[in-house]
Amino acid sequence: MTRLVILGKQGAGKGTQCALLVEHYGIPHISTGDMLRAAVEEGTDLGLRARATMEAGELVSDELILGIVEERLAHQDAQLGFLLDGFPRTDTQAQGLIAMLAPNGIDVAIDISVPDDVVTERMLARGRDDDTPDAIQRRLELYQAETAPLLEFFSSRGVLTSVDGLGTELEVQARVVDAIEKNR
Repeated sequence: MTRLVILGKQGAGKGTQCALLVEHYGIPHISTGDMLRAAVEEGTDLGLRARATMEAGELVSDELILGIVEERLAHQDAQLGFLLDGFPRTDTQAQGLIAMLAPNGIDVAIDISVPDDVVTERMLARGRDDDTPDAIQRRLELYQAETAPLLEFFSSRGVLTSVDGLGTELEVQARVVDAIEKNR
């Protein structure tokens, strides 16, 4: 079983690395961002509630995200492992995840470390509607205030490792896989 969490600022390359890791480990990639964007596109109740929050660069409520993740982890394809991308983002979500997965928890939390100026450049280049300069700045501020403390949360549980996110996709992937294998 391989239960992974990928952390890092938006634009750090988590999605790219997740695609490579899913292929490498044969586990599902569970991205709360993708699930929310799909709900917005489809105009679901969740999507309508999330749209205004996301466009303002704010985070969707912990309760809503925990419900989405718990529902997804109950699917058959996640029973042998999974890769969580963009979740947890807050201490409340992290505690909810650990409670949800008790007694096993997660195997490794990987932090892909990339400087703010690089992630800002990357997000502007990808051209999503919600990637405006103001929204990007707000998300970076929220990351620092709410998500960065998760590094200590996972570190205190002995499952965190930080990986340099600069370089080619394959260079970063090699670092990430090496970190996973050393910490499982």
